[in-house]
Formats: sequence, structure tokens, C-alpha cells
Amino acid sequence: MKILKKGFFARPTLIVAQELVGKYLVKEGSSGQIARMITEVEAYLGPEDLASHARFGITKRNQVMWGSAGVFYVYFNYGVHWMLNIVAGKVDEPGAILIRGVEGISGPGRLTKFFGIDKTFYGKPAEKTTGLWFEQSASENNFKIAASKRIGVSYAGSWSLKRFRFSLVV
Repeated sequence: MKILKKGFFARPTLIVAQELVGKYLVKEGSSGQIARMITEVEAYLGPEDLASHARFGITKRNQVMWGSAGVFYVYFNYGVHWMLNIVAGKVDEPGAILIRGVEGISGPGRLTKFFGIDKTFYGKPAEKTTGLWFEQSASENNFKIAASKRIGVSYAGSWSLKRFRFSLVV
């Protein structure tokens, strides 16, 4: 397997989101390494995307979205679940991709619980040195990817209808 480098993420958010499906989320922990294929993601674009946290401008919560690609944006949602995002795109053009599901685990809250992901990963690069990263298999498969509406963003008007959720078709 090959670790995805910063350059992979420093491209348009929608392209990176689609290409993350079929890659692996990997975490190194005290009990060894966990790796699961990514099966579902959602893309969030800049301030014009009314479903994105960037719509509020730079805040303490979202400031990593405005920085370098390839770092984690982790936030607490509804006071219950941690959400794992990876920053994509160019500096000062905020984009983030929510990791919604991996093999055998559906739902971003369940995913972070399974992997033991919390705020300690906020702002850290997706690299082996931080203990959380992305990999692609040695042989790239041709996956069928479905695009659909994002979940839980009805407040975003027409942006809630954008087909920015990408899932592995099995």
C-alpha cells in the first residue's frame, strides 16, 4: 500500500472526494494498525457552500479549512460525535471532505468511535507520524462511484441538493 501525500489533497475538493472512495483510512494505535476501505464521503466547498462550515468565514472551529491541504479537520457534532474531515484544495480556498463510512462501518460518528478519533487529531497532517493517514492499494481497482445529495444539510437551500456525497457502489 502507498501512503497518500499532501499533493493528493491539494487539488479541487470534488475531485479529491471522489478519488478518496476506495482508498484506505489507516490508524496506528497501541494495539496495532487498523485499516478500512473508505466507502462514503461528502465534499464541502468554500464560503459560498451554505452547507459548509466555511460559510461563517474563519472561526476558531474551522480555521484549518483555510490552511494547507492534507490536514485533519475534526469537530464535535451535536455534543455527541466527533466528525473526521480532511482539508482539500488550495490555501485560503477552504474545502473539506467528511469521511462518512468505511468497510463495515456506516456513519461518521461510528467511524470515529471505532478508530478512536477525537480532537487530538485536529490540525494534524494525514501522515504516518501522526498515527492517522490514508493509503491506496498497490493495484488500483476501478470502482463504481455513485453521487448523491449530502445528508443532514436541508438548511443550506439549493446547496442541500448538490450531489457532493460519493459512495462505493457494490
